[in-house]
Amino acid sequence: MSYCPECEAEIDEEFDEIGEIITCPQCGVELEVISLDPVEFDLAPIDEEEEGEEDEFDYEEEEEWDDEEDYDEDDEYSRPRDS
Repeated sequence: MSYCPECEAEIDEEFDEIGEIITCPQCGVELEVISLDPVEFDLAPIDEEEEGEEDEFDYEEEEEWDDEEDYDEDDEYSRPRDS
């Protein structure tokens, strides 16, 4: 019998290889099989691609739009015009 390290739910399954990723049926967290005899789990590593998607906006390149004249009156989503 194995247990989820997050919620301690019993997980009664057999696994073929270390590194398999499963989802805990109780709490839904992704788990990685780290041992087969006995079966043990750890929280699955966060996929770098998913992690990077959250940080796509570059705050250093954000421009200040202080002057009303920088806005196009017809388009509220326009970028400031270069002067």
